[in-house]
Amino acid sequence: MPEFRYQGVSPSGKLVRGTLFAKNRGKAKKRLGQLEAERGIRITQLQRRATFLYRVQKGTEKPVQGEQRAFSKEEVEMALRRMGYRVIWVRKKLLDWTLKPSPKDVTMFIRLSADLLREKFPYDEALQLLSSDIQSKSLRIILKDILQDLREGKDGREVFGKHEYSLGRFTAYMLGVASKSGNMAEIYESTAKFLERDQQFRKDLRSSLVMPLVIVALLFAAVIYYVAYIFPATAKMFTKFDIPLPPLTSATLRMSDFLQHNILWMLGIAVVLGLAAFQFFRSPKGRLLLDRTLIRIPVVGPLFHKTSIEIFSRVFHTLYGGSGENMEAIRIAAEACRNRFIEHQIKTIALPMMLREGKGIVESLQATEVFPESAISRFRSGAETGTLRQAALQLAEYYEKETSYRMKGVIDFVNIIITMFIMVVMIGLTLVSSEIATIKIPTAKF
Repeated sequence: MPEFRYQGVSPSGKLVRGTLFAKNRGKAKKRLGQLEAERGIRITQLQRRATFLYRVQKGTEKPVQGEQRAFSKEEVEMALRRMGYRVIWVRKKLLDWTLKPSPKDVTMFIRLSADLLREKFPYDEALQLLSSDIQSKSLRIILKDILQDLREGKDGREVFGKHEYSLGRFTAYMLGVASKSGNMAEIYESTAKFLERDQQFRKDLRSSLVMPLVIVALLFAAVIYYVAYIFPATAKMFTKFDIPLPPLTSATLRMSDFLQHNILWMLGIAVVLGLAAFQFFRSPKGRLLLDRTLIRIPVVGPLFHKTSIEIFSRVFHTLYGGSGENMEAIRIAAEACRNRFIEHQIKTIALPMMLREGKGIVESLQATEVFPESAISRFRSGAETGTLRQAALQLAEYYEKETSYRMKGVIDFVNIIITMFIMVVMIGLTLVSSEIATIKIPTAKF
């Protein structure tokens, strides 16, 4: 996420400086407007941290070029001169943007970090090694920025938090927590496990749902094209001679005429409805409704539901510690579970019950009505025996295995449905096409 530095004057006339993170300059100005209203500060300057290209020379050595992120050109020149270089030129990078690192690259970085930390490798050396060895350019830039900020003594949560857009909100939070904890290797290992599991789930989901939907859409488009344009070319030859058409042929021909005359406005309505639905489901209310519906769909609903509970349990196991941190652990686990409805229920029912009414974790989670009875039973058993953290991990492992087997069943079920659908469509087209062969052309009388 872009970093901005602001400068202003307080009501007493003192100089005020600070930094903030925002998606763009407009968002940054909006946040500064709130700061001005709350504290009476008058903002005089706003600078975005950008990438500057430079060319320098030390003594009689060969000039070298490089790039450095800073808030101004003067900062880069000053830093280079302090290092003993003669500045030839410094200019702002014209296209200052980098692609977001792929989830695969982020997961590989965390997995390698976990392995190095498990071998008692110093964290700063691990970051230094990975920042120069990882192939993704965008991730290399992020790691170098993180390493520089950590060496300057900045708070770990703040350092990783400003990269939550690139690393992911949950990942940035977990790495920030790890930087201040005594069990970095365990947290990195759990985060890597979560990301690997998430990527595998998405891959299985694409194979079970996305690709079959694409096949159905292409088949539907091919049928529309056949009915609207190819079929009429044959059938209308008979209408020129006033030859009676069989029922299916006649009905298909009427459908073809309707499509040819109305296809444009039908496509327009479909596009408008699709865009409206897309915008609605992007909104908080729409996403909540969508996620609530997803876990109630037959066959695939239980798969989505138990996968979310698995993620919640795995994250909860990683973060659960002293009693003072339990609320935060539950909140972060709810945000990571990838279902806004489950997250909403936990945040609006479970957490208030624990805070205001002093209820226990198990009782509060049960009141949300989003946890299966098997999960509640396992949590209760763990709470009674003082092994709640271990119970959460056991539940996550159990649901991982169950959802893996269930996913295979879903893939087989969807494939059967798609095959049957294709078979029905092909039978319909065959009947319509073969019916034309039964049309009797009257013989001419001379």
